[in-house]
Amino acid sequence: MQRLARLIPALLALAAVAAACGGTDSPAAVTGDPTTAPTAAETTTTEAETTTTEAETTTTEAEVAEGFPVDINGVVVPDLPERIVSLSPSATETLFAIGAGDQVVAVDSFSYFPAEAPVTDLSAFEPNLEAVAAFDPDLVVTSFDPDNLLTDGFAELGVPVLVQFSAFSIEDAYSQMENLGLATGNADGAADLVARMRADIETIAATLPDDAEPVRVYHELDPTFFSATSATFIGEIYALAGVENIADAADPDGEAFGFPQLSAEYILTADPELIVYTDAYGETPDDVIARPGFEALTASTNGDVLEVSSDISSRWGPRIVDFFETIVKALVDVRS
Repeated sequence: MQRLARLIPALLALAAVAAACGGTDSPAAVTGDPTTAPTAAETTTTEAETTTTEAETTTTEAEVAEGFPVDINGVVVPDLPERIVSLSPSATETLFAIGAGDQVVAVDSFSYFPAEAPVTDLSAFEPNLEAVAAFDPDLVVTSFDPDNLLTDGFAELGVPVLVQFSAFSIEDAYSQMENLGLATGNADGAADLVARMRADIETIAATLPDDAEPVRVYHELDPTFFSATSATFIGEIYALAGVENIADAADPDGEAFGFPQLSAEYILTADPELIVYTDAYGETPDDVIARPGFEALTASTNGDVLEVSSDISSRWGPRIVDFFETIVKALVDVRS
């Protein structure tokens, strides 16, 4: 049941994505008269500094390599990976953010952020063992491994598969980032990323008024009224902003794993002051307001119907901060 709960947000995210459908040399720096060539002593010093820098870099790489093998929740990564295949858009964003981008040789078809990610036609939700193996990976990262296809298949090849299911919380997302740092030899980069994210979220949250009543919010995952409660990763971001999530009352016992399907009547009764929906289905704010009865909602009357990127709002990577900032700005506008 817990595994199913972890897959639900990933499947909802998949549905959302499916619906959207000169020269390089530069002159050396010289002090004094720019027409004067560097002296032999200066050249020797420069070469020595370069050699020292290269030695320091080599030593650092050796030190990182000596940190292996590492055990990530039972998944053993024997050596510093040099050929990573990522089948998780959230993991892909994290890998590049922590400094492991140069180690990534292929990513799935939905991992199109950042722009330098090596996008392929690999499927994250229908993984093909042979297609992934063709990239000769020494580490595979995924958020979806049906029937342990990848884990079992690559075990025979001696290649570790790190499965990171959809995050249940922001802390869960931070933990996954730190684990990716350990698995790729970028622990310091991961620690720096998490620290920056924590600080940024704290700074953004401080812009909210302390004495305001909670804003009633409806977060829409798709036009059939699936939503996310405060018990989910998405809902926790809203909870950090101190909102009243109208979906909470629809799944008090967690029987829908935090992703209840509401009805139009339920939404009209709850009367959200802010409606947030994704761009995956081609709707405009006017389309949302034009739904039967929606024109009378407080959010519609005040024009507080916000379209957000389905990628940013559903992925548990570094852009959590961007999503949180978007929501906080919208809440400030609602109260202004």
